[in-house]
Order: sequence, then C-alpha cells, then structure tokens
Amino acid sequence: MSSPAPAPADPRPVRVLLVEDDDLMRRSFTVALERYGYRMTAAADGLAGLELFRDDSFDLLVLDVMLPGLDGIGLCRRVRETSLVPILMMSARGDGLDVVAGLEAGADDYVVKPVDTYVLVARIRSLLRRATYAPAPGAGRATGEEPAPSGKDLLVFGDLSIDTGGLEVSVSGSPVALTPTELKLLLEFAAHPGVVLERYTLLRNVWEYGWDGDSRVVDLCVQRLRRKLGRDRIETVRGFGYKLRR
Repeated sequence: MSSPAPAPADPRPVRVLLVEDDDLMRRSFTVALERYGYRMTAAADGLAGLELFRDDSFDLLVLDVMLPGLDGIGLCRRVRETSLVPILMMSARGDGLDVVAGLEAGADDYVVKPVDTYVLVARIRSLLRRATYAPAPGAGRATGEEPAPSGKDLLVFGDLSIDTGGLEVSVSGSPVALTPTELKLLLEFAAHPGVVLERYTLLRNVWEYGWDGDSRVVDLCVQRLRRKLGRDRIETVRGFGYKLRR
C-alpha cells in the first residue's frame, strides 16, 4: 500500500502533541509527521505531556499507553476533564486491556505499535475530519420536512435534541458535551432513526475503517454516548448492531 501524500501547505498548521517515552520512536514519529505538515510538540512522560497540554493549544493528541509517571490512560482521563480534543492512543498490546481502557477513558481511536507512518497519518487525518465534520444541509430530516421555526436543523427524539447545523446536543434542555467521534456517531444514528446499523457500517462511516476494523471502538463509544444521553436512547439489537430509538 502506498503512503499518503504529504498534506499541502496550510496557513495554520495542525498542532499535534505526541507523548511517547521511547526516544527513538518519539524522534521518528516527530520527523515523519512534520514531513506531512503537522506542527509537532513532544513529551517523554505523561506528567510532562499534561503540563504541555495545559500550557498550550493543540488540535490532536497522540498518546502512548505505557508512560512513566502518569500513563497514557490516566493522561487521557485528565485531558477529558476539560477538553474534547481528538485523542489517538498507541498500544503495543492491540488485543489486550489497554485498548479497552484507553477507549473507555475517552480516546477516539487507537493504533497498535509498531505502526507504519501511513497508518498513523491515515488515522490522524480521519480524526481531524471528524473534528471539523459538518453534515450536509438537511441531513437527517425526512424529505419535504420543514426546518425548525428557529431556522435550525433540529432533530428531536424524546428529550434528546440535536441541532445538526450548529452541532449542538441537549438532553431535557441541558447541553451535552460530546467528543467529535461521539458527535459523528450520534449524527449517524440520527440520520437513520429506528434503523439497525451494523458495527461494520458504523466503522466505515464514522471511523473510516475498512472491513478489518476493530468493532470494540464502536461498542465503547456507544457506551460513552449512553452515559451522556441516557442508557435507553441507543438500543442494542443482539447479533446485528445498534439503533437510535425514535
């Protein structure tokens, strides 16, 4: 598979914070991602990464799981206390508890080390597209349905309201903060209310994975949505997938 082409010059380069304790990997990833136009800042441990995050503004975080001082999962949790910035976890144990723990802590996606540069860049680009996602006008409305009187593209499912234009979500009138991945997943459900969506359909449409994607990212993101929206809003259809209740 060929590597993705370097990104064209951008008047505002994307700022990435990389936290990786292995010196060789940290330098290698930094040089490789700078080649693609990303503005890199790197830290060798979790506490240093947290301090950098608090002192500056970043568009995306790439966190190794195994870090000295404060591990990547703990760092992810601390970041999620104040920020919805996209987070990509790197794990050397792709089939272990690290992946589940990282996603439960609020990470948007993960890659397994050793990771090729083109895979890392592809996952970063996918995350950034979610962070700047805007649905097409009228997305999610039935054909011929009029916009809400306020002019918003408002979808209402019981106490759940989704402004697809302003990308705002509320439950019983109270705003709900969602990460870019959580929001795009919810919009995918809202575009097909009452329809069962298979995990691999969601992997393709939300995470931009192919057939070999890990369905755990879907399951854990659904769990996070349920904690924020109410456990009964998204229904599990065993053996098939999930659906948003009308």
